[in-house]
Amino acid sequence: MKKITLLALGILGFSVQAAEPLKALLITGGCCHDYTKQKTIISQGVSKRANVSWTILHEGGTGRTHRFSIYQKKDWIKDFDVVVHNECFGAIGDKAFVEGIATAHRDSGVPAVVLHCTMHSYRAADKITDEWRKLLGVTTVRHQQHVAVDIKNLQPKHPIMKGFGESWKTPKGELYEITKVWPNTTVLGQAYGIRTKKNHACIWTNQYGKARVFGTTIGHHNETMQSETYINYLTRGLLWACDKLDKNGNPTKGYGPSK
Repeated sequence: MKKITLLALGILGFSVQAAEPLKALLITGGCCHDYTKQKTIISQGVSKRANVSWTILHEGGTGRTHRFSIYQKKDWIKDFDVVVHNECFGAIGDKAFVEGIATAHRDSGVPAVVLHCTMHSYRAADKITDEWRKLLGVTTVRHQQHVAVDIKNLQPKHPIMKGFGESWKTPKGELYEITKVWPNTTVLGQAYGIRTKKNHACIWTNQYGKARVFGTTIGHHNETMQSETYINYLTRGLLWACDKLDKNGNPTKGYGPSK
Protein backbone atom coordinates (compact mmCIF):
# COMPACT_ATOMS: atom_id res chain seq x y z
CA MET A 1 0.00 0.00 0.00
CA LYS A 2 2.83 2.38 0.80
CA LYS A 3 4.42 1.81 -2.61
CA ILE A 4 1.10 2.48 -4.30
CA THR A 5 0.69 5.71 -2.33
CA LEU A 6 4.17 6.91 -3.27
CA LEU A 7 3.55 6.01 -6.88
CA ALA A 8 0.29 7.91 -6.81
CA LEU A 9 2.03 10.92 -5.30
CA GLY A 10 4.72 10.68 -7.96
CA ILE A 11 2.12 10.69 -10.70
CA LEU A 12 0.32 13.57 -9.04
CA GLY A 13 3.58 15.50 -8.75
CA PHE A 14 4.27 15.00 -12.42
CA SER A 15 0.81 16.19 -13.43
CA VAL A 16 1.18 19.33 -11.32
CA GLN A 17 4.50 20.17 -12.99
CA ALA A 18 3.30 19.54 -16.55
CA ALA A 19 1.70 22.35 -18.52
CA GLU A 20 -0.24 22.38 -21.73
CA PRO A 21 1.72 24.13 -24.50
CA LEU A 22 0.73 27.65 -25.33
CA LYS A 23 -1.35 27.49 -28.49
CA ALA A 24 0.14 30.04 -30.87
CA LEU A 25 -1.26 31.12 -34.23
CA LEU A 26 1.35 32.44 -36.67
CA ILE A 27 -0.16 34.65 -39.37
CA THR A 28 2.33 35.19 -42.18
CA GLY A 29 2.61 36.17 -45.83
CA GLY A 30 2.64 39.14 -48.15
CA CYS A 31 5.12 41.26 -50.01
CA CYS A 32 8.78 41.95 -49.64
CA HIS A 33 10.00 39.21 -47.26
CA ASP A 34 10.99 35.55 -47.18
CA TYR A 35 7.98 34.32 -45.24
CA THR A 36 8.47 30.73 -46.35
CA LYS A 37 11.69 30.50 -44.36
CA GLN A 38 10.70 32.91 -41.63
CA LYS A 39 7.71 30.86 -40.52
CA THR A 40 10.13 27.99 -39.79
CA ILE A 41 12.73 30.23 -38.16
CA ILE A 42 10.14 31.69 -35.82
CA SER A 43 8.17 28.58 -34.91
CA GLN A 44 11.12 26.23 -34.46
CA GLY A 45 13.27 28.85 -32.76
CA VAL A 46 10.63 29.74 -30.18
CA SER A 47 9.66 26.12 -29.52
CA LYS A 48 13.28 25.25 -28.72
CA ARG A 49 13.10 27.82 -25.94
CA ALA A 50 9.51 27.65 -24.70
CA ASN A 51 6.56 25.27 -24.42
CA VAL A 52 4.65 26.50 -27.47
CA SER A 53 2.72 24.63 -30.16
CA TRP A 54 1.92 26.26 -33.50
CA THR A 55 -0.82 26.67 -36.04
CA ILE A 56 0.70 28.37 -39.09
CA LEU A 57 -1.41 30.22 -41.64
CA HIS A 58 0.64 31.32 -44.67
CA GLU A 59 -1.46 33.01 -47.34
CA GLY A 60 -1.48 35.78 -49.89
CA GLY A 61 1.55 35.19 -52.07
CA THR A 62 3.63 38.36 -52.46
CA GLY A 63 0.81 40.85 -52.93
CA ARG A 64 -0.43 43.66 -50.69
CA THR A 65 -4.21 43.18 -50.69
CA HIS A 66 -4.86 39.65 -49.47
CA ARG A 67 -7.39 39.15 -46.66
CA PHE A 68 -6.54 36.19 -44.47
CA SER A 69 -9.33 33.64 -44.44
CA ILE A 70 -9.31 33.23 -40.68
CA TYR A 71 -9.89 36.94 -40.05
CA GLN A 72 -13.25 36.67 -41.80
CA LYS A 73 -14.56 34.08 -39.36
CA LYS A 74 -16.53 34.95 -36.26
CA ASP A 75 -14.53 34.53 -33.05
CA TRP A 76 -11.46 33.63 -35.12
CA ILE A 77 -9.18 34.22 -32.18
CA LYS A 78 -10.88 32.10 -29.52
CA ASP A 79 -8.90 28.87 -29.96
CA PHE A 80 -5.48 30.45 -29.37
CA ASP A 81 -3.45 31.66 -26.41
CA VAL A 82 -1.42 34.12 -28.51
CA VAL A 83 -1.31 35.35 -32.12
CA VAL A 84 2.01 36.15 -33.78
CA HIS A 85 1.53 38.59 -36.65
CA ASN A 86 4.29 38.54 -39.26
CA GLU A 87 2.35 39.81 -42.28
CA CYS A 88 2.79 42.50 -44.94
CA PHE A 89 -0.45 43.67 -46.54
CA GLY A 90 -0.41 47.46 -46.57
CA ALA A 91 -3.01 48.21 -49.25
CA ILE A 92 -6.15 47.08 -47.40
CA GLY A 93 -8.32 50.04 -46.41
CA ASP A 94 -11.51 48.27 -45.33
CA LYS A 95 -12.44 49.77 -41.94
CA ALA A 96 -14.63 46.92 -40.74
CA PHE A 97 -12.11 44.25 -41.76
CA VAL A 98 -9.12 45.97 -40.16
CA GLU A 99 -10.97 46.82 -36.97
CA GLY A 100 -12.17 43.23 -36.75
CA ILE A 101 -8.58 42.00 -36.55
CA ALA A 102 -7.52 44.50 -33.92
CA THR A 103 -10.57 44.48 -31.68
CA ALA A 104 -10.53 40.68 -31.49
CA HIS A 105 -7.39 41.11 -29.37
CA ARG A 106 -8.74 44.10 -27.46
CA ASP A 107 -11.97 42.42 -26.40
CA SER A 108 -10.83 38.82 -25.89
CA GLY A 109 -7.55 39.56 -24.14
CA VAL A 110 -5.65 37.15 -26.41
CA PRO A 111 -2.11 38.56 -26.58
CA ALA A 112 -0.45 39.71 -29.78
CA VAL A 113 3.16 39.55 -30.94
CA VAL A 114 3.69 41.95 -33.83
CA LEU A 115 6.77 41.67 -36.02
CA HIS A 116 8.43 43.91 -38.60
CA CYS A 117 6.15 44.56 -41.62
CA THR A 118 3.07 43.96 -39.51
CA MET A 119 3.63 47.59 -38.52
CA HIS A 120 3.21 48.63 -42.17
CA SER A 121 0.19 46.42 -42.76
CA TYR A 122 -3.33 47.80 -43.23
CA ARG A 123 -2.04 51.36 -43.37
CA ALA A 124 -4.44 52.18 -46.20
CA ALA A 125 -7.09 52.28 -43.45
CA ASP A 126 -5.22 54.78 -41.28
CA LYS A 127 -7.36 57.76 -42.36
CA ILE A 128 -10.57 56.06 -41.24
CA THR A 129 -9.58 54.08 -38.13
CA ASP A 130 -6.84 54.07 -35.48
CA GLU A 131 -7.59 50.62 -34.11
CA TRP A 132 -4.75 48.79 -35.86
CA ARG A 133 -2.22 51.39 -34.64
CA LYS A 134 -3.65 51.18 -31.13
CA LEU A 135 -3.05 47.42 -31.20
CA LEU A 136 0.51 47.82 -32.48
CA GLY A 137 1.39 50.61 -30.06
CA VAL A 138 3.35 52.55 -32.70
CA THR A 139 2.79 54.30 -36.01
CA THR A 140 5.22 53.97 -38.93
CA VAL A 141 4.85 54.28 -42.70
CA ARG A 142 8.42 54.00 -44.01
CA HIS A 143 11.80 52.44 -43.33
CA GLN A 144 15.41 53.48 -43.76
CA GLN A 145 18.06 51.99 -46.01
CA HIS A 146 19.34 48.44 -45.54
CA VAL A 147 22.13 48.79 -43.00
CA ALA A 148 22.86 47.00 -39.75
CA VAL A 149 20.86 48.36 -36.81
CA ASP A 150 22.55 49.11 -33.48
CA ILE A 151 19.87 48.62 -30.82
CA LYS A 152 20.29 50.18 -27.38
CA ASN A 153 18.68 48.43 -24.41
CA LEU A 154 16.61 51.09 -22.62
CA GLN A 155 15.10 48.78 -19.99
CA PRO A 156 17.78 46.29 -18.88
CA LYS A 157 15.76 45.34 -15.78
CA HIS A 158 12.66 44.45 -17.79
CA PRO A 159 12.34 40.65 -18.02
CA ILE A 160 12.10 40.76 -21.83
CA MET A 161 15.44 42.57 -22.02
CA LYS A 162 17.29 40.36 -19.53
CA GLY A 163 20.23 38.78 -21.33
CA PHE A 164 20.02 41.26 -24.22
CA GLY A 165 23.08 43.19 -23.09
CA GLU A 166 23.59 46.94 -23.26
CA SER A 167 23.25 46.89 -27.03
CA TRP A 168 23.10 44.60 -30.04
CA LYS A 169 24.07 45.24 -33.65
CA THR A 170 22.00 43.20 -36.09
CA PRO A 171 23.77 41.24 -38.86
CA LYS A 172 21.66 43.10 -41.42
CA GLY A 173 18.92 45.62 -40.92
CA GLU A 174 16.00 47.76 -42.01
CA LEU A 175 15.07 50.30 -39.35
CA TYR A 176 11.46 51.48 -39.36
CA GLU A 177 10.88 55.18 -38.74
CA ILE A 178 8.43 55.47 -35.83
CA THR A 179 6.40 58.66 -36.09
CA LYS A 180 4.23 58.05 -33.02
CA VAL A 181 4.49 56.01 -29.85
CA TRP A 182 1.00 55.44 -28.48
CA PRO A 183 0.18 56.20 -24.79
CA ASN A 184 0.12 52.61 -23.47
CA THR A 185 3.43 51.68 -25.08
CA THR A 186 6.67 51.17 -23.16
CA VAL A 187 9.79 51.38 -25.33
CA LEU A 188 12.39 48.73 -24.42
CA GLY A 189 14.89 49.22 -27.22
CA GLN A 190 15.70 51.93 -29.74
CA ALA A 191 18.08 52.57 -32.61
CA TYR A 192 19.45 55.69 -34.26
CA GLY A 193 18.18 56.47 -37.75
CA ILE A 194 20.85 57.61 -40.19
CA ARG A 195 18.39 59.42 -42.45
CA THR A 196 16.18 60.99 -39.76
CA LYS A 197 19.05 61.64 -37.35
CA LYS A 198 16.87 60.61 -34.43
CA ASN A 199 16.21 57.53 -32.34
CA HIS A 200 13.35 55.21 -33.21
CA ALA A 201 11.67 52.62 -31.00
CA CYS A 202 12.30 49.10 -32.26
CA ILE A 203 11.35 46.88 -29.30
CA TRP A 204 8.38 47.62 -27.03
CA THR A 205 5.37 46.43 -25.05
CA ASN A 206 1.82 47.71 -25.29
CA GLN A 207 -1.50 47.27 -23.55
CA TYR A 208 -4.51 47.29 -25.88
CA GLY A 209 -7.75 46.81 -24.03
CA LYS A 210 -7.51 43.43 -22.32
CA ALA A 211 -4.56 42.28 -24.45
CA ARG A 212 -0.86 42.46 -23.79
CA VAL A 213 1.19 43.19 -26.91
CA PHE A 214 4.87 42.68 -27.65
CA GLY A 215 6.33 44.31 -30.73
CA THR A 216 9.55 44.68 -32.66
CA THR A 217 10.24 46.28 -36.03
CA ILE A 218 13.43 44.24 -36.37
CA GLY A 219 13.30 41.18 -38.61
CA HIS A 220 13.54 42.02 -42.30
CA HIS A 221 16.40 39.62 -43.06
CA ASN A 222 16.55 35.92 -42.27
CA GLU A 223 20.10 36.35 -40.96
CA THR A 224 18.78 38.65 -38.24
CA MET A 225 15.85 36.42 -37.30
CA GLN A 226 18.15 33.40 -37.06
CA SER A 227 20.49 35.07 -34.58
CA GLU A 228 20.41 33.92 -30.97
CA THR A 229 19.76 37.43 -29.67
CA TYR A 230 16.71 37.91 -31.86
CA ILE A 231 15.08 34.55 -31.18
CA ASN A 232 15.82 34.86 -27.47
CA TYR A 233 14.17 38.25 -27.05
CA LEU A 234 11.31 37.27 -29.34
CA THR A 235 10.66 34.22 -27.15
CA ARG A 236 10.78 36.28 -23.98
CA GLY A 237 8.41 38.80 -25.53
CA LEU A 238 5.91 36.10 -26.45
CA LEU A 239 6.07 34.59 -22.97
CA TRP A 240 5.70 38.02 -21.38
CA ALA A 241 2.63 38.75 -23.49
CA CYS A 242 1.14 35.45 -22.24
CA ASP A 243 2.15 36.23 -18.64
CA LYS A 244 4.48 33.22 -18.62
CA LEU A 245 7.78 35.04 -18.05
CA ASP A 246 9.22 35.54 -14.57
CA LYS A 247 10.97 38.69 -13.38
CA ASN A 248 14.37 37.21 -14.24
CA GLY A 249 13.45 36.67 -17.88
CA ASN A 250 12.89 32.92 -17.60
CA PRO A 251 9.79 30.93 -18.57
CA THR A 252 7.49 30.28 -15.64
CA LYS A 253 7.11 26.69 -14.45
CA GLY A 254 5.94 24.38 -17.19
CA TYR A 255 6.60 26.82 -20.04
CA GLY A 256 10.29 26.26 -20.64
CA PRO A 257 11.55 24.07 -23.50
CA SER A 258 10.54 20.42 -23.42
CA LYS A 259 13.38 18.05 -22.56
